[in-house]
Amino acid sequence: MISCLLLSAGFSSRFGSPKALARFDRQTLIEDLQELLLATQLHEIIIVLGHGAEQIKPFLFKHRKIKVVYNKDYKFGQTSSFKCGIKEVVAPTTGVLLFPVDYPLIKKETIDRLITYFDEKKPVALIPSYDDRKGHPPIFNIQLKNEFQNLEDILGVNTVIHRHIDEVAVLPVDDPGVIQSFDTKEEFEQLKAELT
Repeated sequence: MISCLLLSAGFSSRFGSPKALARFDRQTLIEDLQELLLATQLHEIIIVLGHGAEQIKPFLFKHRKIKVVYNKDYKFGQTSSFKCGIKEVVAPTTGVLLFPVDYPLIKKETIDRLITYFDEKKPVALIPSYDDRKGHPPIFNIQLKNEFQNLEDILGVNTVIHRHIDEVAVLPVDDPGVIQSFDTKEEFEQLKAELT
């Protein structure tokens, strides 16, 4: 079974407001992503909040698969949020899918394909790629949990992956969404334009 960490704790400083509340259409990005993730084979969805938590909370679904945690150390970056979320993961989870909130175009089929591949092969880590570029969301084997929890916040999550580079699987997918993220309002508008 695969747990998802949906990370929405950052400052979004270049965006100017919480990225989770950006809108493609009638609803917020955080609502779109919850709908997407609930439609997949994921066992649970752990949403990690930090900066702007009170603004985001009204848009979170009440669902048995969704758990919300608050990262009091969000000022220290994405690794601190990942560590905060992975603490909440318990058996029978075998892998953790890392989903940053600023990857809005990933397809449901891509997530399910990654889960199926991971369940069959059980690599230390599985990373999707598109056009020979590695992207998101990766799945990390739960056996790495202690390594992640002992990682310094100033180091990226990739630090652990580099220690096990020979055991990392890369899965090519037909989904440009795995490499499409945004930091600014202009980049978000570009992504919106690609949908129309």
